[in-house]
Amino acid sequence: MNHRPRILILTASYGDGHIQAARALKQSFIARGADQILIVDLMKEAHPLLNTITTTLYLKSTQTSKFGLDYYGWSYYMTRETKPDLAWNRYFNIIGRKKLKEIIEEERPDAVINTFPFGATPELCRSMGIPCFTVITDFALHSRWIHPEMDKYYVAAEELKKQMISLGLAERQVEVSGIPIRRDFIQYDRSSPNPFESRLDPGKPTILILAGSYGVLGNVEEMIRSILSIEECQVAVVCGRNHKLEQKLLMQYAGRDDVHIFGFLDNIHQLMAISSCIVSKAGGLTLSESLALQIPIFIFKPFAGQEKENAVFLESKKVASISGNLEELTEQVRQFLSEEYRSVDIKRRMKLLHPKCAADFIADDVLSTIGRKVIVGS
Repeated sequence: MNHRPRILILTASYGDGHIQAARALKQSFIARGADQILIVDLMKEAHPLLNTITTTLYLKSTQTSKFGLDYYGWSYYMTRETKPDLAWNRYFNIIGRKKLKEIIEEERPDAVINTFPFGATPELCRSMGIPCFTVITDFALHSRWIHPEMDKYYVAAEELKKQMISLGLAERQVEVSGIPIRRDFIQYDRSSPNPFESRLDPGKPTILILAGSYGVLGNVEEMIRSILSIEECQVAVVCGRNHKLEQKLLMQYAGRDDVHIFGFLDNIHQLMAISSCIVSKAGGLTLSESLALQIPIFIFKPFAGQEKENAVFLESKKVASISGNLEELTEQVRQFLSEEYRSVDIKRRMKLLHPKCAADFIADDVLSTIGRKVIVGS
């Protein structure tokens, strides 16, 4: 092979998970000398107005669901088991097709990878003779991901593989890889210096609250007060790019040595690594990062849809706890901190659930499948 493989990775901006997965894959391809990687937000490129409307509705659904208007959850469950040939799915399979064809003709990729369920991809790629792969970024399956023309799927767990085979896919079409996350979470060295060690009290357990850039966790101020009722603990809060929340909490807890407020962190893996547990929503990427670092997870009021299904899956594996109110959350954390053996047991289970680097596995498998030998320096 006398040229480097060109890989097109398709993603979407409905939350950060799909984009983060795409970036993790790019990182692994580049580490293998395959540096011609293009990440495209297909909805944004193909239908910018529709993308703005739908991403806004997606983010707003996290707020409206608190008042019983959970339109995202309704749509998720209504379409969860629909057949690919239904009119609803055929319509979605058209979205982005024209733009994707233009991108493929211009970039001439050797492979296309979905990190979002774009139904137009497999048929178009098949018609153009290009291998097509899909990375499912949750621990639960939805019909929108499934298409018989897909060359290969990469899934988070053996249960998803069995489910997909039961729906008619061949065993060779599905690989259990895990969900791609940044290498920082996979290769974290606990013996290396950690800048957060000097800011936190090493004598107290740390409960890390991941509030999120979009304010999806909610009730953060009340949550802090409730968790602080647990004796001899400290709370760290990551607000992401939610500057309003960050400034509000910094003012409110100025001078306190048991509450630590952070904004967006590039090195959040280092803070997670020295925390006793995390309190978070149930996005597939965040949960996978916690599994990689073996940090017990407390999921607060997961939203209906893939978040709830992710939470239920990990709870069934006894590595996460789900709470519906602050009293329940606080009691779960209190009990966890009082029983040291639980942390050891959860970490053991997490290690079994996250045995390999998903991004590296997928990159190796894609390169092997398309038969491209990467020659560094060629």
